[in-house]
Amino acid sequence: MTMKNFSLETDADGIATITWDMPGRSMNVIDMSVMNELETIVGKLASDAAIKGAVITSAKDAFCAGADLTMLEALLKQYHQSVGKDETAANQALFDQSRRLSQIFRALETCGKPVVAAINGTALGGGLEICLACHHRVAADSETVKLGLPEVKVGLLPGAGGTQRVARMMQPADALQFLLKGSDLRVSQAKAMGLVDEVVPAKKLVEAAKQWIRDGGKPVAPWDVDGFRHPAKVFSPAGMMTFMPANALYRKETWDNYPGARGILSCVYEGALVPFDTALTIEQRYFASVLKSPQAAAMIRSLFVSMQALGKGARRPADVKPNRIRKVGVIGAGFMGAGIAYVTARAGIDVVLIDQTQEAADRGKAHSEKLLTDGLRKGRIRQADKDATLARITATTDYNQLAGCQLVVEAVFEDRNVKVDVIAKVEAVLGRSAIFASNTSTLPITSLAKASARPKSFIGIHFFSPVDRMMLVEIILGKRTGEKALAMALDYVRAIRKTPIVVNDVRGFYANRCVGNYLLEAHLMVMEGIPPAMIENGARMAGMPVGPLALTDEVAVDLAWKILQATKKDLGEKAVDPRQEKLLEEMVVRRGRLGRKADKGFYEYPDIGRKYLWPDLAQIAPEQKSADEVSIDEVKNRLLATMALEAARCIEEKVVTDVREADVGSILGFGFAPWSGGTLSYIDMMGAAAFVEMCKGLARKHGKRFRPNRLLGEMARNAETFYGRFPPGGGAAAQSA
Repeated sequence: MTMKNFSLETDADGIATITWDMPGRSMNVIDMSVMNELETIVGKLASDAAIKGAVITSAKDAFCAGADLTMLEALLKQYHQSVGKDETAANQALFDQSRRLSQIFRALETCGKPVVAAINGTALGGGLEICLACHHRVAADSETVKLGLPEVKVGLLPGAGGTQRVARMMQPADALQFLLKGSDLRVSQAKAMGLVDEVVPAKKLVEAAKQWIRDGGKPVAPWDVDGFRHPAKVFSPAGMMTFMPANALYRKETWDNYPGARGILSCVYEGALVPFDTALTIEQRYFASVLKSPQAAAMIRSLFVSMQALGKGARRPADVKPNRIRKVGVIGAGFMGAGIAYVTARAGIDVVLIDQTQEAADRGKAHSEKLLTDGLRKGRIRQADKDATLARITATTDYNQLAGCQLVVEAVFEDRNVKVDVIAKVEAVLGRSAIFASNTSTLPITSLAKASARPKSFIGIHFFSPVDRMMLVEIILGKRTGEKALAMALDYVRAIRKTPIVVNDVRGFYANRCVGNYLLEAHLMVMEGIPPAMIENGARMAGMPVGPLALTDEVAVDLAWKILQATKKDLGEKAVDPRQEKLLEEMVVRRGRLGRKADKGFYEYPDIGRKYLWPDLAQIAPEQKSADEVSIDEVKNRLLATMALEAARCIEEKVVTDVREADVGSILGFGFAPWSGGTLSYIDMMGAAAFVEMCKGLARKHGKRFRPNRLLGEMARNAETFYGRFPPGGGAAAQSA
């Protein structure tokens, strides 16, 4: 049997070892060729009397990363091409094609031979589902092994039996939590939850799997044994205490924006009432239904396909040799600089962390020690990892230590004079090929580069706070930034395992422009007398992870005030809204409410208990409205539309030149409603014409800031979408005129 993805060898005991090793890939994934070969393998297991049992393992470091979601994109494309011709046939075809993997796994489970999964590395999504379809699971005792069903994070639900097998292997509350969170489990956690049967040293993995077969392991899943009772007793007090609260929690956390999460709840509940094969059919119907939802399509595109493309260097200049980054300098050991040093050192890169005093530099290194200690305490890293990471960080005041650095990132105070001084000191010791990057979030890169003797080697690398948790990095091109600098920045961001977007140099770049509008709209709502709780809840209902008033507190209210004053100084009085200025002046200057750092801002932060909205906040407004006078849908529309409009302006102004970057950047950078796929996908999902009409209505009622730009007007008239007009990778802004 000739196969490209699997090899099959049978030993003297008749036990077949099926080794998964996809050529040309760093990880195994499930695509059409894998499904074809799996189907052939399952047929052989069932029909070949010489095979007494089988072990499935991987030749790679990981077991399987899950399904190739581009395969699902292709299924959706076929569906949309045919649904207009024959809707019934199109739906049936999508159902049949999307259930194929589930059927293969069920055939494996019922092949009549004992099958063991020897899990040598991470198994996610469909990779874990094939393990669950085996009769026994043995995992390597390694911290690198992670198990999970993360489909909900890209708008889907496990569609190859995952919801049904997990729900039969543990208590329903645990099953729902595992499925709805989509989090990875360490081996010890998976063993405690019953997803793994044995944990053994990696060297003994396959032998332990074979031994289970030799010891008489039965080729029958528990749910196929007569008398099996589903742990979810739906029509019982315990069942009512599980599913009713679960539904309430789902609504609270998602506001019903995610069909995939809703489908998981339905699959587990309905599947508990019927035999296993019927339950699989229920799961497959929900999977097909969710798959063709606009939310799933948008999330798959942005959070998987586009993120992968950007992470692999879609915007990298092809003719520049790849950089193997060994040494990086970080200037400024404050919270931001310390975070940059940490993620750099964690990636195995030596770091020189410089500040004005040794005490300040040491404090910056201590930030890494704290994060590493937390990781050690939670079992995420080993002591050796902590020691090695700290050893890579040199905390100093000596700029001569930067010799040999390929890249230096400055993260000093947002003051032009301070940054100019740092540029001179750094360039005095840097090698000719080294790149200088500024982490500024407010000062234009082009203007800062004027202080550089090498403007072609000057670039912006804008991190988001906290650096260790935020996955987005904005790379900002000055007018004279060269391709080598861009390539170095992209190679560095990839090395520290974050996702880059490349933007052109304007005030606020991309993310801060959109976030600024989000905060502005909320501040204006406060001054209109809209109840602050409605503003915050409206944002969460729209899909934002953090309300705009809470976000202002996190950023710091006084920082918002300083930015407003700097904008007014640079661009004139008309560049700021006097209502926002009055609110921030009242908060900062008169009340001293500076935000989370001061334990008082738009919220109160008591020593004991949860934060709560400042009770006197509404009194700042000239007049107050009751909740009955305010449309919650309008609150939601205003908050999302103001950010989406700014993203459309950034495309038209050539600030962002790739639609993928606008969408991915909006989700990773400021949490724009992930269910929508991002700012531009939100407009595409609604339709340009409908979005323009909504904005015109908001403009008539709330002001010209909601007026659609010229590009949106053209798209509305021509019934265009952003992804249709600007194909990914084609240079959106360059083609927009």
